[in-house]
Formats: sequence, structure tokens, C-alpha cells
Amino acid sequence: MSYYAGIDVSLEQSSVCVRDAEGKIIREAKVASEPEALIAWFGNLGLAMTRIGLEAGPLSQWLFAGMKGAGLPAELLLIGPQVVAYFC
Repeated sequence: MSYYAGIDVSLEQSSVCVRDAEGKIIREAKVASEPEALIAWFGNLGLAMTRIGLEAGPLSQWLFAGMKGAGLPAELLLIGPQVVAYFC
């Protein structure tokens, strides 16, 4: 099965929502806005992610680089927070 995540990036904590290919919410969480924390969270999730979208912003490039470096399928999305909220 395919799994997708949307990350609404904020200064202290980012909101993460994981859905399956049918749109069912699998997991929601607030995770520290640091590459290591997000990498560990997705590692502990135990699902092979198809795509992880991060809302583009000041912290996103740093988080994106760390997640891509760890082999996660991260992508920067030029969207507003309303779209990330809709995703979850």
C-alpha cells in the first residue's frame, strides 16, 4: 500500500499527517521541527512512505535536506497552510 504525509512546518513543532492511498488518516502527530526528530518519527512509524510533502518556508529547506539525506521521499511544496490543513 502507498502512504503519503503532509508536514505543516512551524518554528517549534511541525504537524504531521499520514494517509493511505485511499485517503484514510493513519497517524497524526506534532514532532519537533528538527531533521533528526522527523527522521526518527518516520523511522518509528514502520511504513514505507511514497511521498512526504513539506510546506515551503524558512525552516523547510533545512528539514528537507536532512530528510532527503536520510533517504526519505521528501518534497517541498509551494502551498499555503490551508492546503496542508485540508490534507489532514
